[in-house]
Amino acid sequence: LRVFLFSLFFPSCRPFHVEPTNIVSVNDDMQRVTDEASAMNKRIHYYSRLTSPADRALIAPDHVLPAPDEIYVYSPLGTAFKVDSCTDGYGQNSSLVTIFMIWNTMMGTSILSIPWGIKQAGFTSGIILILLMGILTLYCCYRVVKSRQMIPLTDTSNWEFPDVCKYYFGSFGQWSSLVFSMVSLVGAMVVYWVLMSNFLFNTGKFIYNFVHDINVTDIVPGTNGSNKVICPSAASGHPPQNRSVMLSSGNRTGFELFEEWWDKSQTVPFYLIAVLLPLLNLKSPSFFAKFNVLGTVSVVYLVFMVTVKAAHLGIHLEFNWFTESEFFVPEFRILFPQLTGVLTLAFFIHNCVITLLQNNRNQENNVRDLSIAYFLVGLTYLYVGVIIFASFPSPPLSKECIEQNFLDNFPSDDIMSFVARIFLLFQMMTVYPLLGYLARVQLLRQFFGNAYPSLFHVLVLNLAIVGAGVAMARFYPNIGGIIRYSGATCGLAFVFVYPSLIYMISLHRAGQLTWPALIIHIFIILLGLANLIAQFLL
Repeated sequence: LRVFLFSLFFPSCRPFHVEPTNIVSVNDDMQRVTDEASAMNKRIHYYSRLTSPADRALIAPDHVLPAPDEIYVYSPLGTAFKVDSCTDGYGQNSSLVTIFMIWNTMMGTSILSIPWGIKQAGFTSGIILILLMGILTLYCCYRVVKSRQMIPLTDTSNWEFPDVCKYYFGSFGQWSSLVFSMVSLVGAMVVYWVLMSNFLFNTGKFIYNFVHDINVTDIVPGTNGSNKVICPSAASGHPPQNRSVMLSSGNRTGFELFEEWWDKSQTVPFYLIAVLLPLLNLKSPSFFAKFNVLGTVSVVYLVFMVTVKAAHLGIHLEFNWFTESEFFVPEFRILFPQLTGVLTLAFFIHNCVITLLQNNRNQENNVRDLSIAYFLVGLTYLYVGVIIFASFPSPPLSKECIEQNFLDNFPSDDIMSFVARIFLLFQMMTVYPLLGYLARVQLLRQFFGNAYPSLFHVLVLNLAIVGAGVAMARFYPNIGGIIRYSGATCGLAFVFVYPSLIYMISLHRAGQLTWPALIIHIFIILLGLANLIAQFLL
């Protein structure tokens, strides 16, 4: 059985496809299938014998063939969307469409933590690390793309990277792929729940104050003027809670009641359950896949917003190479692994890159298109991260005030931030059911042979996932921390270890392994391991 949903083979490209639920036993010497699958097989053979194989005048009609599986690709903090299966063994997308799909899949909520990551690493070292991590993850992604071609005497045209892992590592590769995949999925869903709670809280607060004509101010340090920037965690050192106090007209009793029942960590994360839990239990999320364009709109708007804010705030930089001042951070800081952990997930597309490139019309351009897409993703991260860091008003605020979600540095009554939160909230509410569907398919199909064994099984799994999100939003709403831990964990396997090991094993079997190649790829594995260990030490 395939580990990832997107790694399910394309039934329309094969003469006959047996659904996993039709397999009675896979442990016997001779695999047995159900009567239904056997009958279907006979019908296919009946149509195939009516004429020669080259004559397509008589082929099995659509109502005889089994319906193809829905194939989705996703990047944990990017987006998830449905892809069409191949026709006659090749894709129909141009290079431009392929590049955009890779960019759109990778770009996502991790962009909100890039300025914080640069602050943790230092301005200069942050820029260098984004460039180096982009190059390193691109090379490892290139090794993933080429991994199928290094398997001799086997048709790997419909294989995904988990299939390659299973070929080289057996059941260990299969189960470890499942574990690390679930880490990336559940980690992304937890981050989404924390961010959705944040965005819903600020959106509701803005609407309530606007409707009731209430003028409030945040009880945190901040700048004055129309382009206000705040430092929510300055007083306590804890994640921002966006506490506020009423200054003028309005019903004080009603305002206090609203503040009590509309709290970012105490109540809002629970309100989301009523909306999202029923959506997670749907058998097919194809309806939500229609809204993946919201991800592109959100990123484009964020870039526009960052540009406008920077134009009004100006540039505030001072270069202190190793010493920290009152308002600025050193150019090089020991906390730089926190940025590398975030970037591991920000550049993560290794789980579905083969599917995306398989739909490229010009297969000879795959490496070029992948490189261009990575360049554009890195450029977007650099632009947003550098502009937010450089324009952050220091003084009067310290660069240490840059939050793990940089939108928290703008008050809830800021119009541009309000629009950004609305876009991101709706985008996440459409992607979240898709991620839940992928987690359900990977886990339940692996254990029960069916992605929807019963409503009870699905409900128990979804309650566990939702419970993890609510708990994190309630007790640990630090998206930067969640991203770097989950990114370093799943990235260890899919970005650093598996691509390098598979490449070395294939070269060794072909008698082409050299000492430079061995040393370089062992070093890459050690980098991934050091990246994971450093997250728990800093």
